Amino acid sequence: MTDYSEEQRNELEALESIYPDSFTVLSEKPTTFTITVTSEAGENDETVQTTLKFTYREKYPDEAPLYEIVSQENLDDNDVTDIIKLLEQQAEENLGMVMIFTLVSAVQEKLNEIVDQIKTRREEEKKQKEREAEEEEKQRFHGTPVTIENFLNWKAKFDAELLEIKRKKMKEEEQAGKNKLSDHSLSSRKQTLHPVGKNVEETTFLIRTCR
Repeated sequence: MTDYSEEQRNELEALESIYPDSFTVLSEKPTTFTITVTSEAGENDETVQTTLKFTYREKYPDEAPLYEIVSQENLDDNDVTDIIKLLEQQAEENLGMVMIFTLVSAVQEKLNEIVDQIKTRREEEKKQKEREAEEEEKQRFHGTPVTIENFLNWKAKFDAELLEIKRKKMKEEEQAGKNKLSDHSLSSRKQTLHPVGKNVEETTFLIRTCR
């Protein structure tokens, strides 16, 4: 007959030895404890981390332990979901054997993968920004490639601007003609009023002389 208590006690001692800085017993009945798992350092020493909580069932390891994620750092919701699925899979595959170390090791590998994915994603984002900046620079020096559509749009705009310039010019010429005609009429009236001499004084002098 399997002595479940003995197997559980032996595993706890081993776990405390393996994870001295991250292993914490929360209760003895039922046996509940947490293990904090941290990834290897990624770019700029960035890490991701999760704290796993385990509870032994009465017939563990013939029954899977209860497990949950009680805290996490730098993980999104999809990452948390993937870790829960991973724990479920590993627990099913290791029934009948003490498995906490195996579960924690699987999570450790998953966190390392996530850090690598973050690095890869950031590198891709950086490359994409560089490509966009390069394309923008090309557009600035070479202009927009000519197509039938953008040529027709440009020609329609050009013709409209040219027509507007012609209208303004005609209006200015028409106004200039009216001003010229007005000046000519004014000059004619002045000659009618002063037919002799260049000014009023000269005309008056001539009238007196004639007398």
